[in-house]
Amino acid sequence: MIAGTVPTSRQILRNRRRHPRDRRSLLLTALVWLGVAYFLLPLLWLAIASTKDNADLFTTFGFAFGDEFNFFNNIVDLLEFRDGAFWRWTGNTILYAGASAVGATALATAAGYAFAKFEFPGRRFIFSAILGSIMIPATALALPTYLVFSSLGMVNTPWAIIIPSIVSPFGVYLMRVYAEDSVPNSLIEAARIDGASEVRIFFSIGVRLMVPGMVTVFLFSLVGVWNNFFLPLIMLSSSDLYPLTVGLAQLQALSTGGGGSTAVFSTVITGSFISIVPLVVAFLFLQRYWESGLADGSTKE
Repeated sequence: MIAGTVPTSRQILRNRRRHPRDRRSLLLTALVWLGVAYFLLPLLWLAIASTKDNADLFTTFGFAFGDEFNFFNNIVDLLEFRDGAFWRWTGNTILYAGASAVGATALATAAGYAFAKFEFPGRRFIFSAILGSIMIPATALALPTYLVFSSLGMVNTPWAIIIPSIVSPFGVYLMRVYAEDSVPNSLIEAARIDGASEVRIFFSIGVRLMVPGMVTVFLFSLVGVWNNFFLPLIMLSSSDLYPLTVGLAQLQALSTGGGGSTAVFSTVITGSFISIVPLVVAFLFLQRYWESGLADGSTKE
């Protein structure tokens, strides 16, 4: 091209097509679509299955609708089961997940800020111990946790679910990483020079700058506790205290128990579908914080 000439639109488009960044990988595209199908197809099956009755569940294709649309009938059967047991399970789940998520977020935020902005004896050792606890499976801690709460007389109470769930080692790690980048040390030093106390600096500056990271921890904790099955199963013996996971499993046991048990497969599936709706709503409502929060924290200096 002669110097000083202006390239035509056709030449610009040709150069863009040749640019390596614009070349799409068919393999990567296929893997992305496989990932999308892996996560969305079970939700699609659950949504379609919740519109069927027990007979259609076993006589029709999984991704095809049944002969009749029974979604609202299934909801009525679900809400009338054992005089509204589903409502109690839903309220219990909201209590356990909400209180645990708020507590885990507050504890992780305070601990992460302290690890990121303060020097104290044993800081590295304590943080390494917290990271090490992430590697311990929850099932290995189930029996010791049960024995501790049994000795305190707290088994079969909401505290047996909430207290263990507010401890989030991954949340502490995440908030420490986020606090290191999102809260400038110069801003903290300026506040100290102005005479602000450490508590005021934390709440007035640290918390405000760490809100996106806090929302991320809140979502992780909320989903984890909402879907938790094993801990409530071993801690709770009263059906009035069951969360949705254990309550729906009890419903499933009625269907597979035989001996005159009522077949309520469609009711269980409908309950499972309804139980994930609050999580989807929470994610969509807080998505803007989750998408931008960690990226913002990683670029601040």
